[in-house]
Amino acid sequence: MSALPRPEPRIRPLAERDLDPVVAIEREIYEFPWSLGNFRDSLAAGYSCWACHGADGLVGYAVMMIGAGEAHLLNLSIASPWQRRGYGRQLLEHLMDVARSYGARVLFLEVRPSNAAGRALYAAYGFEQVGIRREYYPARGGREDALLLNYQL
Repeated sequence: MSALPRPEPRIRPLAERDLDPVVAIEREIYEFPWSLGNFRDSLAAGYSCWACHGADGLVGYAVMMIGAGEAHLLNLSIASPWQRRGYGRQLLEHLMDVARSYGARVLFLEVRPSNAAGRALYAAYGFEQVGIRREYYPARGGREDALLLNYQL
C-alpha cells in the first residue's frame, strides 16, 4: 500500500465570507481572541489578509501590515486539528514572499513568551528577538509581555 501525498494547502486572499469560520477558529484556540470587528477592520484597511485551505476547508489565516519597507505580522493562526502539520510554515513562507514582493526588507511580529510552538516556528526561520513589549497581551490574572522579533527579508 502506498501513501497518498497530502495535497498542498491553497492560500488565497481572505474575504468577508471567510470571517465567520476565521472567528470560530480564533475563539477555539485563543483565550483572548480577535473579534469579528478586528478582522473586518483589517480587511477594510487593506492589510494583507490570507486564508489557508486544506482538503477539508479552512485550516488557518494570517493578517499582515506592509508599508515603508517593513512588514508587521499581526496574526498567524492554525486551527487546533491542523497544528504541527506544516500549515503554519507554509503560511509564514507565503507571507514572507508577499512582504518581499511589496519591497519590505524586514518582518516584525510579537509573540507571547508562553507560546512555545510559535516561538519554535519563528526560531526555525531565524527570527531574532529585538525587544520586549511589557504587558502587551491580556492574560489570565493580568497582562503578559510580548517578545518583539524580526526577520531580515
